[in-house]
Amino acid sequence: MRKYEVMYIIRPDVEQESVQALTDKFQAIIGNGGEIIKHDVIGKRRLAYEINKVRDGIYVLVHFNATPAVVAELDRVMKISDEVIRSLITKDVA
Repeated sequence: MRKYEVMYIIRPDVEQESVQALTDKFQAIIGNGGEIIKHDVIGKRRLAYEINKVRDGIYVLVHFNATPAVVAELDRVMKISDEVIRSLITKDVA
């Protein structure tokens, strides 16, 4: 398994219960063949630039170990989730 880091931004108008359900869904995908090292909901922050007329977002950062198949599935699910504005999965070299 390799080390990865994912940061995703959730729309600011999503309720707190929905944010928790969404992060739980992503954690379940990672847990299905990987392990979460650190999960941090950073909170609501101002975006550097507007994305689809949205100025703020709820940032979430996750460090995890997983296989490439798990990462591909996580990326696919994040892309089709309407609540996620942006996401980026990178290999953690540190």
